[in-house]
Amino acid sequence: MVHDGVGRRPRPQVGSASRDPSVHQLRLFLVLAEELHFGRAAQRLFLSQPALSQQIRALEGRLNVDLLRRSSRQVELTPAGQALIPKARDSVAAMTRLRELAAAYSRETRGHLRIGAIGGEAFMPYVIAILAEMSARHPGITVEIRSVNFVEQVYVLPRGEVDAAFLRPPLPPGLRSLQLSTEPRVACLPADDPLVTRAPLTLAQLSDRVVVDVPIPELRQWWDFWTVNPRPDGSAVRYGPVVGDMDALLSAVARSQAIAFLPAEARHDYTRRGVAYVDVVDLPLSTAALAWLPRRDNPALAALIQAARTVVRRDGQANKPPA
Repeated sequence: MVHDGVGRRPRPQVGSASRDPSVHQLRLFLVLAEELHFGRAAQRLFLSQPALSQQIRALEGRLNVDLLRRSSRQVELTPAGQALIPKARDSVAAMTRLRELAAAYSRETRGHLRIGAIGGEAFMPYVIAILAEMSARHPGITVEIRSVNFVEQVYVLPRGEVDAAFLRPPLPPGLRSLQLSTEPRVACLPADDPLVTRAPLTLAQLSDRVVVDVPIPELRQWWDFWTVNPRPDGSAVRYGPVVGDMDALLSAVARSQAIAFLPAEARHDYTRRGVAYVDVVDLPLSTAALAWLPRRDNPALAALIQAARTVVRRDGQANKPPA
């Protein structure tokens, strides 16, 4: 029998439920151990004094040991109560960390992203940095990279075949985008073309060369930009064989059927027999962008866009010609 300053009551019997102390009761005990006063401890805990007393008695019942000596004038810790304090602190701290971890996991964005990439975009430094940033922040998001050819870039996003795409503008209508990088463009010529040895070139020097074409009207604006059609002097580009992807384009060039214009990075990504890359001083710069459909409720996509914005702010854009 013990006394809590109000009256003498029998110790509650240990029930048939778990005999393990609850973390909540351990928290109450630690506050009471600091205050050694039921009234002050109850005030700190926003509890009534009887409710606090009941919880402490329940803890003692679970442990089957007296933790406190109570009298009408003071509260003292028993040797068992003193010994329990460090273990109680450890248990409360461990449960706090566990709950924080669970809360963080519940807030973590999870999902699967299908990401399109035209040409060699998937291997560009800014794309690798963006995907690494997203993975570091949201390890619960998995990524599937899909190679996109010239024609597919028009419909993969509107048809929902991918959630986002790394493309080279001009972009199809109706898409939102974030500019990632700018770089020079180069001419892709047959390796035995006499102009290769006269680099750097001007567009005027290439005016008589036939340029590869693309297969669908929806690509016309995009390809006119890439082929600089019309040329600065107003002349129209002469188009030749139709190609739908990079392999077909490079094959046509290697067989001396036509020339093409590509991002400068192509000279590293697409080294092929029979093909040479030549600087052209008056070619406009090329832009790389992340594109997506607007008004799409997709937390994983939002995480990708945020990662891209973070990388652009942190690393800047590669807007100077390589040294």
